[in-house]
Amino acid sequence: MVTAPAWFDWKKPDYVRTFKSRENRLRWLREDRPKRLPAAKAYYRTHIAQFITDWGVTTDPRNVDVDLPALIPFVLFPRQEEWIEWFFRRWKGRDPGMTEKSRESGLSWLAVATAASVCLLNDGVAVGFGSRKQEYVDQAGSPKSLLEKVRIFIEHLPSEFRGTWQRDRHGAQMKIIFPDSHSFIGGEIGDEIGRGDRTAFYFVDEAAFLEHPELVDSSLSQTTRCRIDISTPNGMANTFAQRRFSAEYDGTDRLFTFHWRDDPRKDEAWYRGECGKWSEQVIAQEIDINHAASVEGFVIPSAWIQAAIGADAKLGIECTGGGFAALDVADEGRDANSLAMRRGVKLINLQSWSGAGSTIFKTVKKVFGLLDEWGQDSFDYDADGLGAGVRGDAEQINEAREKEGILRVTDMPFRGSAAVYRPEGEMVAKRKNKDYFQNLKAQSWWALRLRFEKTYKWVVEGEACDPDEIIVIDPALPELTALTMELSQPTWEKNLAGKIVINKVPDGARSPNRGDSVMILYNPSTRHLALMAKLAS
Repeated sequence: MVTAPAWFDWKKPDYVRTFKSRENRLRWLREDRPKRLPAAKAYYRTHIAQFITDWGVTTDPRNVDVDLPALIPFVLFPRQEEWIEWFFRRWKGRDPGMTEKSRESGLSWLAVATAASVCLLNDGVAVGFGSRKQEYVDQAGSPKSLLEKVRIFIEHLPSEFRGTWQRDRHGAQMKIIFPDSHSFIGGEIGDEIGRGDRTAFYFVDEAAFLEHPELVDSSLSQTTRCRIDISTPNGMANTFAQRRFSAEYDGTDRLFTFHWRDDPRKDEAWYRGECGKWSEQVIAQEIDINHAASVEGFVIPSAWIQAAIGADAKLGIECTGGGFAALDVADEGRDANSLAMRRGVKLINLQSWSGAGSTIFKTVKKVFGLLDEWGQDSFDYDADGLGAGVRGDAEQINEAREKEGILRVTDMPFRGSAAVYRPEGEMVAKRKNKDYFQNLKAQSWWALRLRFEKTYKWVVEGEACDPDEIIVIDPALPELTALTMELSQPTWEKNLAGKIVINKVPDGARSPNRGDSVMILYNPSTRHLALMAKLAS
Protein backbone atom coordinates (compact mmCIF):
# COMPACT_ATOMS: atom_id res chain seq x y z
CA MET A 1 0.00 0.00 0.00
CA VAL A 2 1.36 3.44 -0.95
CA THR A 3 -0.33 6.27 0.90
CA ALA A 4 1.75 9.22 -0.34
CA PRO A 5 0.73 11.00 -3.56
CA ALA A 6 2.85 10.11 -6.59
CA TRP A 7 4.19 13.65 -6.89
CA PHE A 8 5.53 13.87 -3.33
CA ASP A 9 9.33 14.06 -3.02
CA TRP A 10 10.67 13.43 0.49
CA LYS A 11 13.99 15.16 -0.28
CA LYS A 12 12.27 18.23 -1.70
CA PRO A 13 8.86 18.18 0.00
CA ASP A 14 6.16 20.51 -1.31
CA TYR A 15 4.27 21.13 1.91
CA VAL A 16 2.17 23.91 0.40
CA ARG A 17 0.77 21.51 -2.17
CA THR A 18 0.27 18.88 0.52
CA PHE A 19 -1.76 21.23 2.73
CA LYS A 20 -3.73 22.36 -0.31
CA SER A 21 -4.61 18.74 -1.09
CA ARG A 22 -5.81 18.33 2.48
CA GLU A 23 -7.97 21.43 2.18
CA ASN A 24 -9.59 20.01 -0.95
CA ARG A 25 -10.10 16.65 0.73
CA LEU A 26 -11.67 18.28 3.77
CA ARG A 27 -13.95 20.41 1.61
CA TRP A 28 -15.15 17.29 -0.19
CA LEU A 29 -15.76 15.55 3.14
CA ARG A 30 -17.82 18.45 4.47
CA GLU A 31 -19.97 18.71 1.36
CA ASP A 32 -21.87 15.63 2.52
CA ARG A 33 -20.63 15.14 6.06
CA PRO A 34 -23.47 12.93 7.39
CA LYS A 35 -22.78 10.34 4.71
CA ARG A 36 -19.08 10.74 3.99
CA LEU A 37 -17.63 11.12 7.49
CA PRO A 38 -18.87 7.75 8.85
CA ALA A 39 -17.65 6.04 5.69
CA ALA A 40 -14.27 7.77 5.97
CA LYS A 41 -13.87 6.75 9.62
CA ALA A 42 -14.80 3.17 8.81
CA TYR A 43 -12.18 3.12 6.06
CA TYR A 44 -9.46 4.73 8.16
CA ARG A 45 -10.11 2.32 11.03
CA THR A 46 -8.46 -0.41 8.97
CA HIS A 47 -6.13 1.92 7.03
CA ILE A 48 -4.27 3.79 9.75
CA ALA A 49 -1.30 4.59 7.50
CA GLN A 50 -3.60 6.34 5.06
CA PHE A 51 -5.22 8.31 7.89
CA ILE A 52 -1.81 9.57 9.07
CA THR A 53 -0.70 10.56 5.57
CA ASP A 54 -4.04 12.25 4.80
CA TRP A 55 -4.33 14.25 8.04
CA GLY A 56 -1.43 13.80 10.45
CA VAL A 57 1.35 16.23 11.35
CA THR A 58 4.81 15.91 12.85
CA THR A 59 7.43 18.42 13.93
CA ASP A 60 11.06 19.01 13.06
CA PRO A 61 12.60 22.18 14.58
CA ARG A 62 15.64 21.78 12.30
CA ASN A 63 13.46 22.67 9.31
CA VAL A 64 13.65 26.31 10.32
CA ASP A 65 17.34 26.25 9.37
CA VAL A 66 16.40 25.49 5.74
CA ASP A 67 13.38 27.80 5.48
CA LEU A 68 10.80 25.07 6.03
CA PRO A 69 8.04 25.05 8.66
CA ALA A 70 8.70 23.24 11.93
CA LEU A 71 5.17 21.78 11.87
CA ILE A 72 4.83 19.64 8.74
CA PRO A 73 2.46 17.07 7.22
CA PHE A 74 3.29 13.54 8.27
CA VAL A 75 3.56 11.90 4.85
CA LEU A 76 4.61 8.30 5.38
CA PHE A 77 7.23 6.63 3.25
CA PRO A 78 7.03 2.93 2.35
CA ARG A 79 9.06 1.49 5.23
CA GLN A 80 6.96 3.44 7.72
CA GLU A 81 3.83 1.94 6.20
CA GLU A 82 5.40 -1.51 6.51
CA TRP A 83 6.05 -0.82 10.19
CA ILE A 84 2.38 0.01 10.79
CA GLU A 85 1.33 -3.21 9.05
CA TRP A 86 3.88 -5.08 11.16
CA PHE A 87 2.56 -3.47 14.34
CA PHE A 88 -1.00 -4.52 13.52
CA ARG A 89 0.13 -8.13 13.01
CA ARG A 90 1.67 -8.02 16.46
CA TRP A 91 -1.35 -6.39 18.09
CA LYS A 92 -4.03 -8.54 16.45
CA GLY A 93 -1.93 -11.62 17.10
CA ARG A 94 -1.60 -10.55 20.76
CA ASP A 95 2.13 -11.00 20.37
CA PRO A 96 5.14 -8.91 21.44
CA GLY A 97 7.64 -7.37 19.05
CA MET A 98 10.68 -5.15 18.90
CA THR A 99 12.03 -2.54 16.53
CA GLU A 100 15.75 -1.83 16.25
CA LYS A 101 16.42 1.45 14.50
CA SER A 102 18.98 3.96 13.33
CA ARG A 103 18.99 7.24 15.22
CA GLU A 104 16.70 10.05 14.04
CA SER A 105 14.49 7.68 12.09
CA GLY A 106 11.18 9.11 13.32
CA LEU A 107 9.98 5.91 14.99
CA SER A 108 8.82 7.71 18.12
CA TRP A 109 6.57 9.98 16.06
CA LEU A 110 5.37 6.99 14.04
CA ALA A 111 4.43 5.05 17.19
CA VAL A 112 2.67 8.10 18.63
CA ALA A 113 0.71 8.80 15.44
CA THR A 114 -0.30 5.15 15.17
CA ALA A 115 -1.44 4.96 18.80
CA ALA A 116 -3.38 8.23 18.62
CA SER A 117 -5.09 7.21 15.38
CA VAL A 118 -6.09 3.83 16.81
CA CYS A 119 -7.55 5.51 19.89
CA LEU A 120 -9.48 8.08 17.87
CA LEU A 121 -11.00 5.53 15.52
CA ASN A 122 -11.65 2.61 17.90
CA ASP A 123 -13.69 2.37 21.08
CA GLY A 124 -12.22 1.48 24.45
CA VAL A 125 -8.56 1.07 23.50
CA ALA A 126 -5.97 1.48 26.27
CA VAL A 127 -2.39 2.25 25.22
CA GLY A 128 0.76 2.66 27.28
CA PHE A 129 4.01 4.51 26.59
CA GLY A 130 7.10 4.20 28.72
CA SER A 131 10.68 5.43 28.69
CA ARG A 132 13.49 5.85 31.15
CA LYS A 133 12.99 9.53 32.05
CA GLN A 134 10.09 11.91 32.65
CA GLU A 135 11.32 14.33 29.98
CA TYR A 136 11.05 11.58 27.37
CA VAL A 137 7.54 10.47 28.38
CA ASP A 138 5.67 13.68 29.13
CA GLN A 139 6.88 17.23 29.47
CA ALA A 140 4.29 19.82 28.53
CA GLY A 141 5.41 22.09 25.72
CA SER A 142 8.31 19.86 24.70
CA PRO A 143 7.81 17.96 21.42
CA LYS A 144 10.67 15.73 22.58
CA SER A 145 8.31 13.94 24.96
CA LEU A 146 6.04 11.20 23.72
CA LEU A 147 2.71 12.36 25.13
CA GLU A 148 3.29 15.93 24.01
CA LYS A 149 3.70 14.51 20.51
CA VAL A 150 0.29 12.88 20.97
CA ARG A 151 -1.28 16.22 21.90
CA ILE A 152 0.29 17.97 18.91
CA PHE A 153 -0.91 15.23 16.57
CA ILE A 154 -4.51 15.35 17.86
CA GLU A 155 -4.97 19.11 18.07
CA HIS A 156 -3.91 19.61 14.44
CA LEU A 157 -6.45 17.13 13.06
CA PRO A 158 -9.67 18.43 11.50
CA SER A 159 -12.47 18.72 14.04
CA GLU A 160 -14.31 15.89 12.25
CA PHE A 161 -11.65 13.46 13.51
CA ARG A 162 -10.59 15.28 16.68
CA GLY A 163 -14.18 15.30 17.91
CA THR A 164 -14.78 16.92 21.29
CA TRP A 165 -11.19 16.44 22.42
CA GLN A 166 -9.62 19.52 24.02
CA ARG A 167 -6.05 19.83 25.21
CA ASP A 168 -6.85 21.50 28.55
CA ARG A 169 -9.62 19.03 29.46
CA HIS A 170 -8.38 15.76 28.00
CA GLY A 171 -4.60 16.13 27.72
CA ALA A 172 -3.62 15.85 31.38
CA GLN A 173 -0.10 15.08 32.54
CA MET A 174 0.84 11.43 31.83
CA LYS A 175 -2.65 10.52 30.62
CA ILE A 176 -4.59 11.50 27.50
CA ILE A 177 -8.30 10.75 27.31
CA PHE A 178 -10.33 10.37 24.12
CA PRO A 179 -13.86 11.37 25.23
CA ASP A 180 -15.69 10.24 22.10
CA SER A 181 -14.17 6.75 21.85
CA HIS A 182 -13.51 6.23 25.59
CA SER A 183 -9.94 5.27 24.78
CA PHE A 184 -6.84 6.54 26.57
CA ILE A 185 -3.06 6.76 26.36
CA GLY A 186 -1.03 6.65 29.57
CA GLY A 187 2.64 7.32 30.25
CA GLU A 188 5.02 5.75 32.75
CA ILE A 189 8.66 6.26 33.71
CA GLY A 190 11.62 4.03 34.49
CA ASP A 191 10.93 1.29 37.02
CA GLU A 192 7.24 2.23 37.10
CA ILE A 193 6.71 1.09 33.51
CA GLY A 194 3.94 -1.52 33.42
CA ARG A 195 2.60 -0.85 36.92
CA GLY A 196 -0.47 1.04 35.71
CA ASP A 197 -3.66 -0.11 34.01
CA ARG A 198 -3.76 -3.02 31.61
CA THR A 199 -3.32 -2.01 27.99
CA ALA A 200 -4.10 -3.36 24.53
CA PHE A 201 -0.53 -2.60 23.54
CA TYR A 202 2.44 -0.89 25.15
CA PHE A 203 5.37 0.95 23.56
CA VAL A 204 8.69 1.03 25.41
CA ASP A 205 10.79 3.79 23.86
CA GLU A 206 14.61 3.44 23.87
CA ALA A 207 14.21 0.09 25.62
CA ALA A 208 17.95 -0.68 25.45
CA PHE A 209 18.63 2.20 27.85
CA LEU A 210 16.33 1.21 30.74
CA GLU A 211 18.14 1.26 34.08
CA HIS A 212 16.37 -1.78 35.58
CA PRO A 213 14.87 -3.67 32.61
CA GLU A 214 14.14 -6.81 34.65
CA LEU A 215 11.59 -4.89 36.73
CA VAL A 216 9.94 -3.59 33.57
CA ASP A 217 9.88 -7.07 32.05
CA SER A 218 8.13 -8.45 35.11
CA SER A 219 5.54 -5.65 35.26
CA LEU A 220 4.70 -5.57 31.57
CA SER A 221 4.23 -9.35 31.47
CA GLN A 222 1.11 -8.79 33.55
CA THR A 223 -0.02 -5.56 31.87
CA THR A 224 -0.17 -6.31 28.16
CA ARG A 225 0.10 -9.13 25.66
CA CYS A 226 1.51 -6.82 22.99
CA ARG A 227 4.67 -5.13 24.19
CA ILE A 228 6.55 -3.25 21.46
CA ASP A 229 10.13 -2.24 22.28
CA ILE A 230 11.69 0.49 20.14
CA SER A 231 15.36 1.41 20.49
CA THR A 232 18.70 2.20 18.99
CA PRO A 233 21.36 -0.28 20.15
CA ASN A 234 23.20 0.22 23.44
CA GLY A 235 25.74 -2.59 23.40
CA MET A 236 24.95 -6.19 24.29
CA ALA A 237 24.66 -5.90 28.08
CA ASN A 238 20.91 -5.25 28.18
CA THR A 239 17.73 -7.28 27.80
CA PHE A 240 16.80 -5.51 24.56
CA ALA A 241 19.91 -6.88 22.83
CA GLN A 242 19.54 -10.25 24.49
CA ARG A 243 15.98 -10.62 23.23
CA ARG A 244 16.93 -9.32 19.80
CA PHE A 245 19.46 -12.15 19.39
CA SER A 246 17.26 -14.83 20.92
CA ALA A 247 15.64 -17.46 18.72
CA GLU A 248 12.27 -16.02 19.75
CA TYR A 249 12.99 -12.82 17.83
CA ASP A 250 15.89 -13.15 15.40
CA GLY A 251 14.75 -14.08 11.92
CA THR A 252 11.08 -13.91 12.93
CA ASP A 253 8.28 -11.45 12.31
CA ARG A 254 8.65 -10.28 15.90
CA LEU A 255 11.73 -8.28 14.88
CA PHE A 256 11.49 -5.17 12.70
CA THR A 257 14.66 -3.39 11.57
CA PHE A 258 14.48 0.24 10.50
CA HIS A 259 17.81 1.15 8.88
CA TRP A 260 18.76 4.63 7.71
CA ARG A 261 18.69 3.36 4.11
CA ASP A 262 14.94 2.82 4.56
CA ASP A 263 14.53 6.60 4.89
CA PRO A 264 14.18 8.25 1.45
CA ARG A 265 15.33 11.57 2.93
CA LYS A 266 18.81 10.14 3.53
CA ASP A 267 21.52 9.21 1.05
CA GLU A 268 25.25 8.60 0.78
CA ALA A 269 26.02 12.31 1.19
CA TRP A 270 24.03 12.37 4.44
CA TYR A 271 25.84 9.27 5.68
CA ARG A 272 29.29 10.69 4.90
CA GLY A 273 28.29 13.84 6.75
CA GLU A 274 27.37 11.79 9.82
CA CYS A 275 30.66 9.89 9.58
CA GLY A 276 32.45 13.22 9.74
CA LYS A 277 30.62 14.17 12.96
CA TRP A 278 30.81 11.01 15.03
CA SER A 279 33.27 8.32 16.04
CA GLU A 280 33.44 4.95 14.34
CA GLN A 281 31.72 3.32 17.33
CA VAL A 282 28.84 5.82 17.31
CA ILE A 283 28.31 5.40 13.57
CA ALA A 284 28.33 1.61 13.89
CA GLN A 285 25.95 1.54 16.84
CA GLU A 286 23.49 4.37 16.27
CA ILE A 287 23.50 4.72 12.50
CA ASP A 288 24.28 1.20 11.24
CA ILE A 289 22.56 -0.67 14.13
CA ASN A 290 25.54 -2.67 15.34
CA HIS A 291 24.72 -3.95 18.83
CA ALA A 292 28.34 -4.98 19.40
CA ALA A 293 29.72 -1.56 18.45
CA SER A 294 31.06 -0.93 21.95
CA VAL A 295 33.57 -3.71 21.32
CA GLU A 296 36.81 -2.42 19.81
CA GLY A 297 38.60 -3.86 16.82
CA PHE A 298 36.05 -4.13 14.00
CA VAL A 299 37.27 -6.25 11.13
CA ILE A 300 35.24 -4.15 8.68
CA PRO A 301 34.07 -0.68 9.79
CA SER A 302 30.49 0.20 8.88
CA ALA A 303 31.52 3.17 6.75
CA TRP A 304 33.57 0.87 4.51
CA ILE A 305 30.58 -1.41 3.95
CA GLN A 306 28.28 1.47 3.06
CA ALA A 307 30.84 2.75 0.54
CA ALA A 308 30.75 -0.62 -1.27
CA ILE A 309 26.99 -0.50 -1.86
CA GLY A 310 26.55 0.54 -5.48
CA ALA A 311 30.28 1.32 -5.73
CA ASP A 312 30.37 0.48 -9.44
CA ALA A 313 27.89 3.26 -10.20
CA LYS A 314 29.71 5.67 -7.90
CA LEU A 315 33.03 4.97 -9.63
CA GLY A 316 31.67 4.66 -13.15
CA ILE A 317 33.08 1.17 -13.65
CA GLU A 318 31.60 -2.06 -15.00
CA CYS A 319 31.93 -5.26 -12.97
CA THR A 320 32.79 -8.20 -15.21
CA GLY A 321 34.15 -11.66 -14.58
CA GLY A 322 33.18 -15.19 -13.66
CA GLY A 323 30.39 -16.29 -11.38
CA PHE A 324 31.01 -17.78 -7.94
CA ALA A 325 28.74 -18.90 -5.11
CA ALA A 326 29.30 -19.81 -1.47
CA LEU A 327 27.23 -21.51 1.23
CA ASP A 328 27.44 -21.11 4.98
CA VAL A 329 25.69 -24.09 6.57
CA ALA A 330 23.49 -23.61 9.63
CA ASP A 331 22.83 -26.04 12.41
CA GLU A 332 19.29 -27.25 13.02
CA GLY A 333 18.67 -24.64 15.71
CA ARG A 334 18.58 -20.88 15.69
CA ASP A 335 21.11 -20.08 12.94
CA ALA A 336 20.38 -19.64 9.25
CA ASN A 337 21.80 -21.12 6.08
CA SER A 338 23.09 -18.47 3.70
CA LEU A 339 23.94 -18.71 0.00
CA ALA A 340 25.73 -15.82 -1.71
CA MET A 341 26.75 -15.27 -5.32
CA ARG A 342 29.01 -12.80 -7.07
CA ARG A 343 29.78 -11.90 -10.65
CA GLY A 344 33.39 -10.76 -10.79
CA VAL A 345 33.79 -8.53 -7.72
CA LYS A 346 30.08 -7.67 -7.46
CA LEU A 347 27.84 -9.41 -4.93
CA ILE A 348 24.59 -9.91 -6.84
CA ASN A 349 22.59 -12.57 -4.98
CA LEU A 350 22.01 -13.50 -1.36
CA GLN A 351 19.42 -15.72 0.28
CA SER A 352 19.19 -17.10 3.79
CA TRP A 353 16.76 -19.53 5.41
CA SER A 354 16.33 -21.22 8.76
CA GLY A 355 17.98 -24.52 9.50
CA ALA A 356 15.40 -25.40 12.14
CA GLY A 357 13.71 -28.73 11.50
CA SER A 358 15.78 -29.35 8.38
CA THR A 359 18.67 -31.59 7.35
CA ILE A 360 21.91 -31.05 5.44
CA PHE A 361 20.42 -33.00 2.53
CA LYS A 362 17.44 -30.64 2.33
CA THR A 363 19.80 -27.66 2.56
CA VAL A 364 21.96 -28.91 -0.32
CA LYS A 365 18.88 -29.67 -2.42
CA LYS A 366 17.66 -26.10 -1.89
CA VAL A 367 21.11 -24.78 -2.80
CA PHE A 368 21.08 -26.71 -6.07
CA GLY A 369 17.67 -25.24 -6.89
CA LEU A 370 18.86 -21.69 -6.20
CA LEU A 371 22.01 -22.20 -8.25
CA ASP A 372 19.93 -23.43 -11.19
CA GLU A 373 17.74 -20.36 -10.81
CA TRP A 374 20.76 -18.07 -10.71
CA GLY A 375 22.52 -19.77 -13.64
CA GLN A 376 25.44 -20.94 -11.50
CA ASP A 377 26.89 -24.48 -11.57
CA SER A 378 29.41 -24.48 -8.71
CA PHE A 379 29.71 -23.33 -5.12
CA ASP A 380 32.11 -23.25 -2.19
CA TYR A 381 30.80 -24.39 1.18
CA ASP A 382 31.84 -24.27 4.81
CA ALA A 383 33.26 -27.77 5.28
CA ASP A 384 33.98 -27.44 9.00
CA GLY A 385 31.48 -28.90 11.46
CA LEU A 386 28.05 -29.68 10.03
CA GLY A 387 29.15 -28.60 6.57
CA ALA A 388 31.27 -31.73 6.29
CA GLY A 389 28.14 -33.59 5.21
CA VAL A 390 27.57 -31.39 2.17
CA ARG A 391 29.87 -33.33 -0.11
CA GLY A 392 28.14 -36.69 0.28
CA ASP A 393 24.68 -35.20 -0.13
CA ALA A 394 25.80 -33.16 -3.13
CA GLU A 395 27.11 -36.31 -4.80
CA GLN A 396 23.81 -38.12 -4.21
CA ILE A 397 21.85 -35.24 -5.73
CA ASN A 398 24.26 -34.98 -8.66
CA GLU A 399 23.82 -38.68 -9.47
CA ALA A 400 20.07 -38.17 -9.63
CA ARG A 401 20.54 -35.10 -11.83
CA GLU A 402 22.75 -37.01 -14.27
CA LYS A 403 20.08 -39.69 -14.68
CA GLU A 404 17.64 -36.95 -15.67
CA GLY A 405 20.14 -35.36 -18.05
CA ILE A 406 20.74 -32.33 -15.82
CA LEU A 407 24.25 -30.89 -15.46
CA ARG A 408 26.20 -31.60 -12.31
CA VAL A 409 26.89 -28.88 -9.75
CA THR A 410 30.49 -28.69 -8.57
CA ASP A 411 31.03 -28.32 -4.84
CA MET A 412 34.31 -27.03 -3.38
CA PRO A 413 35.05 -27.33 0.37
CA PHE A 414 36.26 -24.32 2.36
CA ARG A 415 37.82 -25.13 5.73
CA GLY A 416 38.29 -22.05 7.83
CA SER A 417 40.22 -24.08 10.38
CA ALA A 418 42.81 -25.03 7.75
CA ALA A 419 46.26 -23.53 7.44
CA VAL A 420 46.60 -20.19 5.69
CA TYR A 421 46.77 -19.84 1.91
CA ARG A 422 50.28 -19.16 0.58
CA PRO A 423 51.96 -19.33 4.01
CA GLU A 424 55.18 -17.71 2.74
CA GLY A 425 53.30 -14.89 1.00
CA GLU A 426 52.52 -11.46 2.42
CA MET A 427 48.92 -10.23 2.44
CA VAL A 428 50.12 -7.61 4.93
CA ALA A 429 53.43 -5.98 4.03
CA LYS A 430 56.49 -7.44 5.76
CA ARG A 431 54.45 -10.11 7.55
CA LYS A 432 54.30 -13.65 6.21
CA ASN A 433 50.80 -15.05 6.13
CA LYS A 434 51.77 -17.98 8.36
CA ASP A 435 53.03 -15.55 10.99
CA TYR A 436 50.10 -13.12 10.81
CA PHE A 437 46.91 -15.21 10.64
CA GLN A 438 45.74 -17.98 12.93
CA ASN A 439 44.04 -19.93 10.15
CA LEU A 440 42.33 -19.60 6.77
CA LYS A 441 39.19 -18.13 8.34
CA ALA A 442 41.13 -15.24 9.86
CA GLN A 443 43.02 -14.73 6.61
CA SER A 444 39.80 -14.76 4.57
CA TRP A 445 38.05 -12.22 6.82
CA TRP A 446 41.14 -10.04 6.55
CA ALA A 447 41.16 -10.39 2.77
CA LEU A 448 37.54 -9.23 2.76
CA ARG A 449 38.52 -6.32 5.00
CA LEU A 450 41.21 -5.26 2.51
CA ARG A 451 38.68 -5.31 -0.32
CA PHE A 452 36.31 -3.07 1.63
CA GLU A 453 39.14 -0.75 2.64
CA LYS A 454 40.30 -0.28 -0.94
CA THR A 455 36.71 0.30 -2.04
CA TYR A 456 36.23 2.94 0.65
CA LYS A 457 39.45 4.73 -0.22
CA TRP A 458 38.50 4.83 -3.89
CA VAL A 459 34.87 5.87 -3.39
CA VAL A 460 35.35 8.35 -0.55
CA GLU A 461 38.97 9.49 -0.79
CA GLY A 462 39.53 9.17 -4.54
CA GLU A 463 42.44 6.72 -4.17
CA ALA A 464 42.03 4.48 -7.24
CA CYS A 465 43.23 0.88 -7.36
CA ASP A 466 42.88 -2.24 -9.49
CA PRO A 467 39.09 -2.74 -9.91
CA ASP A 468 39.58 -6.48 -9.36
CA GLU A 469 40.75 -5.77 -5.80
CA ILE A 470 37.59 -4.06 -4.54
CA ILE A 471 34.13 -5.32 -3.61
CA VAL A 472 30.79 -4.05 -4.92
CA ILE A 473 27.43 -4.79 -3.32
CA ASP A 474 24.30 -4.54 -5.44
CA PRO A 475 21.97 -1.94 -3.83
CA ALA A 476 19.00 -4.14 -4.81
CA LEU A 477 20.46 -7.15 -2.99
CA PRO A 478 17.86 -9.08 -0.98
CA GLU A 479 18.53 -8.92 2.77
CA LEU A 480 20.90 -5.97 2.27
CA THR A 481 20.28 -4.40 5.68
CA ALA A 482 20.79 -7.67 7.54
CA LEU A 483 23.99 -8.33 5.58
CA THR A 484 25.50 -4.92 6.30
CA MET A 485 24.84 -5.40 10.00
CA GLU A 486 26.44 -8.84 10.00
CA LEU A 487 29.51 -7.80 8.01
CA SER A 488 30.34 -5.14 10.60
CA GLN A 489 29.87 -7.51 13.55
CA PRO A 490 33.11 -9.58 13.67
CA THR A 491 36.04 -8.23 15.67
CA TRP A 492 39.71 -9.12 15.67
CA GLU A 493 42.53 -9.38 18.15
CA LYS A 494 45.96 -10.97 18.37
CA ASN A 495 46.58 -14.18 20.30
CA LEU A 496 49.62 -14.90 22.43
CA ALA A 497 51.54 -15.91 19.30
CA GLY A 498 50.85 -12.51 17.73
CA LYS A 499 48.48 -13.92 15.11
CA ILE A 500 45.16 -12.40 14.01
CA VAL A 501 42.14 -14.17 15.54
CA ILE A 502 38.58 -13.46 14.44
CA ASN A 503 35.65 -13.30 16.86
CA LYS A 504 32.42 -13.53 14.85
CA VAL A 505 30.03 -13.40 17.80
CA PRO A 506 31.27 -10.76 20.27
CA ASP A 507 29.32 -10.44 23.51
CA GLY A 508 26.74 -13.06 22.64
CA ALA A 509 25.61 -11.77 19.24
CA ARG A 510 24.22 -14.22 16.70
CA SER A 511 26.48 -15.99 14.22
CA PRO A 512 26.74 -13.81 11.08
CA ASN A 513 25.77 -16.49 8.57
CA ARG A 514 25.21 -14.02 5.73
CA GLY A 515 28.55 -12.42 6.47
CA ASP A 516 30.25 -15.81 6.58
CA SER A 517 28.87 -16.77 3.17
CA VAL A 518 30.28 -13.54 1.71
CA MET A 519 33.61 -14.14 3.43
CA ILE A 520 33.81 -17.62 1.88
CA LEU A 521 32.73 -16.19 -1.46
CA TYR A 522 35.73 -13.83 -1.61
CA ASN A 523 38.27 -16.05 0.15
CA PRO A 524 41.81 -15.75 -1.26
CA SER A 525 42.61 -19.45 -1.81
CA THR A 526 43.23 -20.95 -5.23
CA ARG A 527 40.11 -23.15 -5.32
CA HIS A 528 38.35 -20.69 -7.64
CA LEU A 529 41.27 -20.79 -10.07
CA ALA A 530 41.40 -24.57 -9.82
CA LEU A 531 37.71 -24.77 -10.56
CA MET A 532 37.99 -22.49 -13.57
CA ALA A 533 40.84 -24.61 -14.92
CA LYS A 534 38.81 -27.78 -14.35
CA LEU A 535 35.81 -26.37 -16.17
CA ALA A 536 37.98 -25.15 -19.04
CA SER A 537 39.41 -28.64 -19.53
